[in-house]
Amino acid sequence: RKALKECKVKDDFIFETEVPGSFELPMAARFLALSQTVDAIVTAGVLIKGETMHFEYISEATVSGLMSVQLQTSTPIVYGVLNCLNEEQVIARSSGDSNHGYDWGKTAVEMALLRTEALDMKGGTDEAAEKLEKMGFGKKTLDESEKKKTTYF
Repeated sequence: RKALKECKVKDDFIFETEVPGSFELPMAARFLALSQTVDAIVTAGVLIKGETMHFEYISEATVSGLMSVQLQTSTPIVYGVLNCLNEEQVIARSSGDSNHGYDWGKTAVEMALLRTEALDMKGGTDEAAEKLEKMGFGKKTLDESEKKKTTYF
């Protein structure tokens, strides 16, 4: 929430829900994306490796499912699942200066703005363009000499 607040996201536009486990994150993300009520989704969870292969199966299925939903719906989904070997790693990655949740919030806003610009979803307002430009996503007009130097692939 702290990162979202810093990016001027209002409380009314922050929605939180829970699912039983990481395996259910892709389906929940798909429901939210298809509702078209969200600009981005931040998934948050923890997987701690045990003695069996369960960790690997769930990790792979979760990341693959989330990527699939993101690509199918064009809704940015931030992979916020900590894949750790023990609880100490979880604590180290989720508190203090190493709180990954903060970065996930910033990434969600950045990707939502990029999506808006790329898909021209807000009609290309000057205000949105200025915000994106400050983040490094503005449309730069190339002159003829610059166009010749640019490689497209």
